[in-house]
Amino acid sequence: MNAPATRLSGGFASPAHDSARGFRTILSAMSRPGSVLDLAQAAGPAPISAAAATVLLVLCDRTTPLYLAPSHDSPELRDWIAFHCAAPLVAAPEASFALGGWAALQPLDRFAIGTPEYPDRAATLIVDGHDFDAPPITPPATLSGPGIKDEAQLALPDTAAFAANHARFPLGWDAIFTAGSRIAALPRSTQVR
Repeated sequence: MNAPATRLSGGFASPAHDSARGFRTILSAMSRPGSVLDLAQAAGPAPISAAAATVLLVLCDRTTPLYLAPSHDSPELRDWIAFHCAAPLVAAPEASFALGGWAALQPLDRFAIGTPEYPDRAATLIVDGHDFDAPPITPPATLSGPGIKDEAQLALPDTAAFAANHARFPLGWDAIFTAGSRIAALPRSTQVR
């Protein structure tokens, strides 16, 4: 009895309103790299955060292949995704979206980075369980580029990986960081120093 309740629960209370508000928040995070916003319109089974659950409900459907890293690959989450999103679960190289903790998403070179003709065919990594309160590394990573007035800072799990990803621009993956009800994003267009 408990499994169906988990699978059926956690969706949007008001689908039209919650998905529109969630989409606006995700778009704001992507267009203003480094800004940390609140996003918690949904809930999913452990270990997924409310923010990551909302991202899946807004961005994933039966046309968006999803990879679950070992940190997030559980029968309960698979059932929840099947019911709420219907996103097909695939291996990393075929994924449009990948969900997991930073360590579990490694190695990053297995994710699609697009092609010169179709750079939009790159993967988006949903890094769940991100530590937004981590002390900045020394020296701190500095973000610049589209959507950033001067400079911004964001705790990153590996500055070198994001700098290398930006060096491939317009190719490369995009990243969405989630934890609890917080979200931030780092598109491949953002320069990381």
